Order: sequence, then C-alpha cells, then structure tokens
Amino acid sequence: MPPPSTTPATTRALLRALTPRTAPSAASSSRPVLLSPRRCCSPISSASIIHNTSSRRNLSSTPHRSRSNPPVSRDRGPPSHESTQTDFERLDVLANMPAPTTAVDATFDDGFALNSGLHVTNMAGVLLVAGDAFAWRPWVKKDSHAHGSATTATTTTTTTVGGGEKAGEKGKKEKETLRNERGMWECDRAAWGALELVWPKPDLLIIGTGATVVPVSPTTRKHVNDLGIRLEVSDTRNAAAQFNLLATERGVQQVAAALVPIGWREEVGGR
Repeated sequence: MPPPSTTPATTRALLRALTPRTAPSAASSSRPVLLSPRRCCSPISSASIIHNTSSRRNLSSTPHRSRSNPPVSRDRGPPSHESTQTDFERLDVLANMPAPTTAVDATFDDGFALNSGLHVTNMAGVLLVAGDAFAWRPWVKKDSHAHGSATTATTTTTTTVGGGEKAGEKGKKEKETLRNERGMWECDRAAWGALELVWPKPDLLIIGTGATVVPVSPTTRKHVNDLGIRLEVSDTRNAAAQFNLLATERGVQQVAAALVPIGWREEVGGR
C-alpha cells in the first residue's frame, strides 16, 4: 500500500499540533489592559436591585415558632400520692417563726387589726416602730399654738410621742389633707416624732398611702432620709403585707411602717 501524500497545509497543521504552547512573555503580561467606559462603569438599574433582593435566600436555620394554643382543660388528672413529689409548704423557711405582735392581720376602711389583738379604729392610721404600735393621724394639722399634728397611742396606753393632742388641749384645726399643691403625698414633720426619738433607727420605713399608690413629696422623703432611714412607698394593703414579711424575717427593730387607712379620702377629709 503506497504511503499517503502530504500537502504543505497538512504538514503545517501537524507541526502546530505537535509544538508545545509557551507562556506569554513578561513584556506582554505587564502590558495594562484598558477597558471601555461602557464595560467598567455600566449603570445598575433599580429593577435589577429589587430582583436581586427578592431572590435572596434566607440563611436562618431556626424554624418558625408558631403560637401555642391555651390548654383546653385545666384537669391534670388524679392527685399524685408518690413520696418523691415536692411539698411546697416545706419550702417556707419562715413557717416556724412566730409573727411579730405588731403584724397587721387585717386592714379596714377606718383602721387596722394587729396580731396582738389591738384594733385601731375611728379613721386612724397606724405607726409601727420598734415593736410598738401608735395610732397615727398625720393629716390632722393645728396652728402654731398646738404641740403637734399626730395623735399616737401605744398598744397598752395612750401617750404622746413626738407631739400629739393631749386631753383638754384646744387648737384650731386646719384643713385635713395629705397632699401638697402638686398632688404629692406630704405630711407635717411633727408626724415623724416617734422616728426622731427611737434609737437605734430602723433601716427601712414602709409607707402605705391608702387605697392607691401616691408619690411621696421630696420634702417628706428628704426628712426621712436625713434620719438615716430608707423609704419604700406602696398602697396600704401591699405595704402591710410587705411589713409582715420583712418584720418576721429581719425583726421589728430593722423595719418600720406608717400606714394610712384604705378608707381615707382626700376630698372628704378622711370620712
């Protein structure tokens, strides 16, 4: 069989296929490439931005939390009699501690009932300091000839502590109020006579402002703080409950309370 004939074109194609390609020279690679302004600075339309934003995938792996429905029934089955269940009554560390005699057992519209059996009535508040209870009327104010603004009484006898209304004492009463011109709770300095005389001073004074919470004026707050006593303000019911807890836990020497009857009304003079 005769060998195939080769043409010059076929020979050049074979040589080009068999010759290895060489890397471009340094001169050609260092030559800068110029781009046309149309290719490097092409404007991006707002439509493409919106399209790219809307087509972006959410990469969060947290599943969507659905809202749980309330239980259909509150029945939890028959009570358990296992010995391993928790008795929450045993967690009360103050259960075996006796309540102080000045603890407030009940609050009435016109007074209070204490743990010692004392009943403070006739629209009078109560001032609980150092284990003693005093009938307290901070809204009663007199002129300069009187000796004070608060009638106080211990748990056994009626006395005058830090200023009070003595038997046969006459004085012209002013308007009965516990609000200043800004509507804040404020009483006369003479109403805190028991706190000024007692020693050592209690660490905390809980004020019950009546049926609702009323902010205490800066004047009254400053006077109590100057005695070295911290101040806590609440309505009378919550203030009495807070005093019972803290007095049982910390002692009556550390906690004092000044409670206004829940039936006190400013617009009718307490009646």
